[in-house]
Amino acid sequence: MITLYQHPMSAYVMKVRIALAEKGLAYEAVLPSGLADGTTAGEFVEASPRAEIPALVDDDGTEVFDSTIILEYIEDKWPEPPLLPRAPAARARCRMIEDVMDTHYEPNNWGTMEVVKARRATGELADRLVEFGRRNIAQLQEWLDAQLGEHDWFTGEQFGWADLSVVPCVARSTVAYGYGIERPGLRTWFDRVMARPSVRKAVDEMAQAYAALPDLPQLIAERKLKRQYRDHRLEWMIAGGGLSVVADGVADGTIRFSRLPR
Repeated sequence: MITLYQHPMSAYVMKVRIALAEKGLAYEAVLPSGLADGTTAGEFVEASPRAEIPALVDDDGTEVFDSTIILEYIEDKWPEPPLLPRAPAARARCRMIEDVMDTHYEPNNWGTMEVVKARRATGELADRLVEFGRRNIAQLQEWLDAQLGEHDWFTGEQFGWADLSVVPCVARSTVAYGYGIERPGLRTWFDRVMARPSVRKAVDEMAQAYAALPDLPQLIAERKLKRQYRDHRLEWMIAGGGLSVVADGVADGTIRFSRLPR
């Protein structure tokens, strides 16, 4: 059976889970130990050298990491039903939408949690960071609404790659943080996509995991939580005015960066 190393709150994991469900593929979901403090080891790190989720191990032993590469592997090995349209331009458009969600939208959700749940910042700085995220999300949802246009699905004529890339991030900001969807076209799409069993299951489990989060500030105070700051997430925190958050976290050992492949 396929093994998927995952955490239900990860948008990168959610899109892989939705793809597997849409393909009708059974898998075993494994939550690696040590994700919270960066001490993961063993078979998970063998499959994902950077020690990042998701990672997929096929039943023939093939190991694949990075959510986009995993989606490509799934589409290549199990092409039916297709998640990408056939036309090259349409396929490229789906991948570009995915890239915007991964690199622009997701960091706003991540950064918002760092403030409202982990309380990395308080007072005026916290307000400024939350507003930064809210403003960015509103702008991105406007862009998404324009990308959707008059279509039912971002992928084109049917649900697919672009839709499963968009919904984890929009669902996180809507369900976890209570941000409304102001654009009527995007709102209608969200209601439509949430009716799909593959999506509903992933979103429900994300919401349950978010509601069950432990006391993150206490874990940080005890040095038991070392959140990974890298790439677009690090950029978000600095661009939003939280350079001091990064400096403080590095100084007290509660912020870490990517592990080098071994």
